[in-house]
Amino acid sequence: MKKSGKMIIYNLFPLLAGKFTGWERHLSRASEMGFNWIFVNPIQRVGTSGSLYSITDYMDLNPLFVDPETEKKPNEQVREMIAAAEKLGLKMMVDLVINHCSTDSDLIKSHPEWFVREPDGRIAHPFAYEDGKKVVWKDLARFDHLNTKDKEGLFQFFLSVITFLCDLGFRGFRCDAAYQVPGSLWKRLITETRRKYADVLFFAETLGSPSDLTRKTAEAGFDYIFNSSKWWDFYSPWLMEQYILTREIAPSISFPESHDTMRLCEELGGNIEGLKQRYLFSSLFSAGVMMPIGFEFGFRKRLHVVNTRPEDWEETGIDVASFIGGVNRIKSEHAIFQEEAPTEILHHENPNILFMWKASIHTREESLLILNKDIWNKQYFHTAELKRFLQAGAPLVDISPEYALDYIPAPFSYDLRPGQGILLITSRDAI
Repeated sequence: MKKSGKMIIYNLFPLLAGKFTGWERHLSRASEMGFNWIFVNPIQRVGTSGSLYSITDYMDLNPLFVDPETEKKPNEQVREMIAAAEKLGLKMMVDLVINHCSTDSDLIKSHPEWFVREPDGRIAHPFAYEDGKKVVWKDLARFDHLNTKDKEGLFQFFLSVITFLCDLGFRGFRCDAAYQVPGSLWKRLITETRRKYADVLFFAETLGSPSDLTRKTAEAGFDYIFNSSKWWDFYSPWLMEQYILTREIAPSISFPESHDTMRLCEELGGNIEGLKQRYLFSSLFSAGVMMPIGFEFGFRKRLHVVNTRPEDWEETGIDVASFIGGVNRIKSEHAIFQEEAPTEILHHENPNILFMWKASIHTREESLLILNKDIWNKQYFHTAELKRFLQAGAPLVDISPEYALDYIPAPFSYDLRPGQGILLITSRDAI
């Protein structure tokens, strides 16, 4: 399994951030919190639906993000923004949408053979099932990756889109609906891209995909996949089953919320301890973590791919940026939290406690997480000896982002505050 370094991602949602020339303040805040990658949703020109994911012109930029009050051309504005990010130690990734385009794209007229058709000849729309109901996106036209008579032409077009974005300065691609695109196409695109841009990373968006299809997609050469830990209830076995199935194929990225989900602060009724608990778990569970803009301030308005605007910025009175920065420092300083380490949920007599063990495959680090699942009440944890859960012989050290203990007694007893996590680390002896 390839190890691609630290992956601590801040999702700068462009419709909330506004003009390219105004993004630097958000980039600075992300850098101060310890993020090292910025992910932005599509920035290309969209069709009449206005959805960021309904692209009509892949080689042009969305006018909503272009600042007309500067003499610099749109592409220059993007390059300057990315240069500012790089000075802050941030790399930039962007959505790559090649499963579909907008139904009013000129591509349908110029290359009608590139698209899937219904039996009556109409353009086919992509769809998905949500809660057992079929949802069809009628503003989108599906590319015909499998049966087009011009596979080479379609491939070269996608490669030109990647080249356009790389030349702007992007060095990563979150590949939207990656599992709906043939693995052979991804494999060739990734290979061809790296011949010119060796440092570019590819991230497969595979949410909603069965584990076997996720594995198959990841095997096309992706550096990372996204996992479903956001929806885990801390009790069901499915998350660990998924993790085991994909862990050795590609490292994964976890997130406490995304632009596709309800805001966590809204979901939790404004519970700040819940925000911190979920970010801590997401960051420590997977090799990578991603957090959308506004999470640090407990934003409650859901990000919308059509309707969100800079005016939707919220004044909440909440600020957990320093906590997030502390968690990001832990992730950045310890290799065990930058890989898909062997992980096990340990049994504990209190069902409201998550007791999780990890052991690094790249270093000798080993860790224990004792997490209060309950974000409203204290929960009691007790064990006669923590060392019996570990292979390591070195002393345990508490590196928790809050309320760290100076020493670890035996027996160990603790009343965890609502949502609190105790993070302990040690080192195995050299063989």
